[in-house]
Amino acid sequence: MKFNIQDTFNKELPADPITENSRRQVERACFSYVTPKHTARPSLVHVSPEMAEELGLSEEDIRSEEFLKVFTGNTVLDGTAPYAMCYGGHQFGNWAGQLGDGRAINLMEVEHNGKHWALQLKGAGETPYSRTADGLAVLRSSIREYLCSEAMYHLGVPTTRALSLALSGDQVLRDVLYNGNPAYEKGAIVCRVAPSFLRFGNYQIFAAREDTATMGTLVNYTIKHFFPELGAPSKASYVQFFQAVADATLEMLVHWQRVGFVHGVMNTDNLSILGLTIDYGPYGWLEGYDHGWTPNTTDRQHKRYRYGNQPNIGLWNLYQLANAIFPLIGEAEPLEAVLEGFKTKFEQKYRDMMKSKIGLYKADDLDPHLLDDLEENLQLTETDMTLFFRNLANFKKQVTDSGAFMEVVGEAFYVPDEVSGEVLEKWKVWFATYQSRLGQEELSDTERKQKMNSVNPKYVLRNYMAQLAIDAADKGDYALIDELFVLLKKPYDEQPEQEKWFAKRPDWARNKVGCSMLSCSS
Repeated sequence: MKFNIQDTFNKELPADPITENSRRQVERACFSYVTPKHTARPSLVHVSPEMAEELGLSEEDIRSEEFLKVFTGNTVLDGTAPYAMCYGGHQFGNWAGQLGDGRAINLMEVEHNGKHWALQLKGAGETPYSRTADGLAVLRSSIREYLCSEAMYHLGVPTTRALSLALSGDQVLRDVLYNGNPAYEKGAIVCRVAPSFLRFGNYQIFAAREDTATMGTLVNYTIKHFFPELGAPSKASYVQFFQAVADATLEMLVHWQRVGFVHGVMNTDNLSILGLTIDYGPYGWLEGYDHGWTPNTTDRQHKRYRYGNQPNIGLWNLYQLANAIFPLIGEAEPLEAVLEGFKTKFEQKYRDMMKSKIGLYKADDLDPHLLDDLEENLQLTETDMTLFFRNLANFKKQVTDSGAFMEVVGEAFYVPDEVSGEVLEKWKVWFATYQSRLGQEELSDTERKQKMNSVNPKYVLRNYMAQLAIDAADKGDYALIDELFVLLKKPYDEQPEQEKWFAKRPDWARNKVGCSMLSCSS
């Protein structure tokens, strides 16, 4: 097994001079060298063939003992120096100080076919940033991250990727609901892959410590390797860098809203500088369309990270990043202009995205109430987001009775009997307006359906689906992991043999742990 190793982060940036792996505050350094923990009886659960190919790995490589050892942390490849990154962050709106890679260890950076990848193990042991935790992860959360990161990629959502999922052979103690009832679970390790795992908090930590020199070094490194088109370091290129980060963040958020993904814990240390979905913790997929829903039990009271608030939080986090890099620029106006532009751009991109979801493509003035009324109607009674928008593509221009909409989207309503009286009238009015607007479109029903189906997925990783895979894997059966992995590689295809997954959340999953609300517990 050979990699084209091209490490840059741990060669070009300042390292923690202390090599002892003890919990501590790390000053004036971007990372600390660490060695992954040896595990008891590692075993491979699943590997992504697509990601392996991206890294230049063959099937023989994947089956090798060396692959198992390297990607469970039991072997460190010659010529590499694993490390954990130092960063801070705002957690639920409050500055938390130093955080860092508490259970992630970066193995190496690899280049293949003109692409640059950083490989990171999650759950491979403690680091100087682990605080009071053990640096480990469990099978439950590892399956969720492994499946979801690859599923998001195939949905077209900017994301980190996953190469492998393995059992450590160790038992890990976790209090899944934070209710004082910890239990031992199977330990697991995921190999995560991305061009970089830099996040907003990497820059914030130096601003908080008034260490402008180290932050400048990190920003220059970031521009050199990930935004080279911005040129040499200067005030102008720093502003352009912030603009690029804002644009990438906006693009990611629009995709989240499009597919109904709720991150659940949008702290500034969980926002990628490259606009990638990062850190799959208590995420969730909208079952019933609800702007107020969050999957995170920790956020149950204030719902800061609810679905409808994700764009606002993205902007709030960008404000924090602007504050962090301000000392490099010395002027607030250009940063404020980027932030103001974010609001305007998001409104337009969100509107365009929603138009594409309902099959409207003409570049004319749209009745502003059409989209607003749709989002209000979707919340009048519990309505499955994925089923509604996917089935909406079957609505015909020439339907004479707008009340016939129930034949098209009725399957999406959890309690169809509730679509009566005032609720029914509101839907009739909306579909009548929608039908009239469709009449202005030049595309045929068939052509429109094809376009709508390219942005409205048929299959997403609903929480209950992941939980079924977790329950089976706990018993040593990994078949469902593979079935879902294959299913979610083609989320926009009909896949008639997998129709059972195109369905509303079953009643048994409504309040089941892991299917509705989740904690930040690993």
